[in-house]
Amino acid sequence: MTRGRFLSLEGGEGAGKSTQARALAAALEARGVPVLVTREPGGSEGAEAIRELLMQGDVRRWSAHAEALLFAAARADHVEKRIAPALGAGTWVICDRFLDSSRAYQGLGGGIDDAALLALHGFGSRGLLPDRTFVLEVSIDQGRARAEERDGVDADRFASRGDDFHAAVARAFRGFAEQEPERVRLVDASGAPAAVTSRLLAGLADLLP
Repeated sequence: MTRGRFLSLEGGEGAGKSTQARALAAALEARGVPVLVTREPGGSEGAEAIRELLMQGDVRRWSAHAEALLFAAARADHVEKRIAPALGAGTWVICDRFLDSSRAYQGLGGGIDDAALLALHGFGSRGLLPDRTFVLEVSIDQGRARAEERDGVDADRFASRGDDFHAAVARAFRGFAEQEPERVRLVDASGAPAAVTSRLLAGLADLLP
């Protein structure tokens, strides 16, 4: 059986990742491609339990090092229980955030060395990387406005951080695209959702059956 493709959607707060994950899945399913949509942190029973620890509480609840360990643990369970089995069964997996979010948020944003995060991922998730990663880009102001409209006063520990932090995260994602242009692609996510989905499909043209 042909292995499924693994896609991840990355970007800052309010970039539209969840919306585009669903839209891209629908477009692929219309082409006869079986798709699993999942998210991080979360996606499996154990990972969802860790998500509750990570996303709630004061900004200072966890240090960047503690966050990195918790994310890696959640990801390891997610990969083992859901992502790897789906790929092995020939299903395409679309994940709302994956390793690159840890590299951006706890790495450049939190001051942890990238090599350390990659080593942790190599141990916990056996180094699994997406076949294609799309970084959805919007301005910090637009992303904040979208996140506030979505969450109201219930912003999570990451969305509620300051502009300097989110600017560092955006720089990190752009750096990944420069370092790994075959895997990581930047996508303008500021327009109409349907137009963004079209850009994603165009960026998958070489992987589509």
